[in-house]
This record gives sequence, structure tokens and C-alpha cells, in this order.
Amino acid sequence: MGRVVLSVFTTVDGVIENPHEWTFQFVSPDAMKTGLDQIRAADALLLGRVTYDGFAAAWPGMTDEAGYADRMNSLPKYVVSTTLDKGEWNNTTVIREDPAERIAQLKKEIEGDILIFGSAALVRWLLGERLIDELRLVTYPVVAGKGARLFDESVDTAVLRLTGSQAFSSGVVALTYEPTGDGLLDPAAARRAAMDAAEG
Repeated sequence: MGRVVLSVFTTVDGVIENPHEWTFQFVSPDAMKTGLDQIRAADALLLGRVTYDGFAAAWPGMTDEAGYADRMNSLPKYVVSTTLDKGEWNNTTVIREDPAERIAQLKKEIEGDILIFGSAALVRWLLGERLIDELRLVTYPVVAGKGARLFDESVDTAVLRLTGSQAFSSGVVALTYEPTGDGLLDPAAARRAAMDAAEG
């Protein structure tokens, strides 16, 4: 059975917006290896509309010796959106109706990780539906001060269990959590908040 796994770059103060502005100076070989291992372990990508559009515009033209771009481009992609009619990126399926039911079914159909990058509004909604199995918060030693955050005021108290940590040579730390089921978002409130937000 597959797992829905979030992987996101975040600052110490929780900002995830425009990571290219604060990640470039912290690139390190050990972090790159971990990222490659992660994408190799994935069997699908799950994305919100905004993140999908950004990735679809960038990744098809990318190449690298390690094969990361090839893996990104070849993986099946599922984008949750009520406004996108058709995905142009290779192997894209648009989930327009009954997303909770469809994603629960995907977890039964897919053996490996169903990896989510970014997609904050989608992530908040998935937490409310209790469909996320693991959160990997790659935390950079930066205080952004402003910018969109993964968890906003729509998020109620949520208890997470730390299941792993890895410090990279650059000072970046990857923290891995699992939801415990305690204090999670009320599904109805999460759904309303996600619909009010821009599809992320």
C-alpha cells in the first residue's frame, strides 16, 4: 500500500514561499543524495494546481547527470484541481471530483510513496482528511520574516510524532513526522479553508 508523503523546504519561521531565494547557498552533496533517494522511492507525484503549473513549465526542459529530472518527468502525476481541464506535463491525471476518495484509492493502487511538493492548500486539506502519512520538513537556517507559510490560521492544533531527523553539512535539517491523529483539523473546516485559498 502506498503512502502520501509531503516533502517541503521551509525556513525556521515556517515560510515556504519562493524557496529559490533562500536555498541556493545551502546546497550540499549529502542533501542532494537524500533528495535523489527520495524521488527514486516515489511511485507518483500528487500536486495542487499552482505547484503543478510551476513544475510543468520548468521540469520538461531540465536534465541532469544524476537522473533526477528524468525521474520527475517520467513519474505519474496527479493534480487536484477544479479548474484544470487537462494536464500537459507527461503522465498527468487531473483529479476534479471526489478527491478524498480518489486519493484513498491511489494509496491502495500504488506501492511506493505518493510524493507531494509544496501545494500548501492541498496539504492542509489532506491533513484534515487524514490522508497524509508522513511530513518531511527540510528546514533551512533562515528567518524569512514574511511570505506564505505551510500552516496558516486555518490550522488547528495538530500533534505530530517525530520519526526521523538528518542534519546536512550545510546546516539544513530534515525533520520527518507522522500525524498521530490527535488534534488534527476538523475535516469540514479544512475543506472550507482549502476551497477559500488559491489552489496551491
